[in-house]
Amino acid sequence: MTISTRNICLVIRYAWALPATTVGLMLLGMALCMGATIRLVDGVVEVAGGQIARAISLLPRSRRFVAITFGHVIIGIDHAALHRVRSHEHVHVRQYERWGVLFLPLYAASSAVQVLRGRDPYLDNCFELEACAKAPETHEF
Repeated sequence: MTISTRNICLVIRYAWALPATTVGLMLLGMALCMGATIRLVDGVVEVAGGQIARAISLLPRSRRFVAITFGHVIIGIDHAALHRVRSHEHVHVRQYERWGVLFLPLYAASSAVQVLRGRDPYLDNCFELEACAKAPETHEF
């Protein structure tokens, strides 16, 4: 059996994002208990449906979302919504692969800097700006 450089890089990308993926898998377990279903799309686990939309609607308006990514797990309100925002969320998957365990603190720091500058912590976050630039047609939040 030959192990290619591509396969080694794939394993490293998944391992580097694993801490965040683990968080996503824990939330996936809760989503399944709420009636959600799972799909595997381009190496990413997508979970949606059931009572997820209802649970998200209980959040403060400023914290609601259509989809959220944790490593290689994307959680969305329903599979139709995930289809619409897939390109955007997959940019976040690549960001997790690039930044690994640093992604969540860096994302939070970018949001904090935007608040200090009087800007929107989500729309002006550098990670969201990258996702919107690479997938502009999917930004509907």
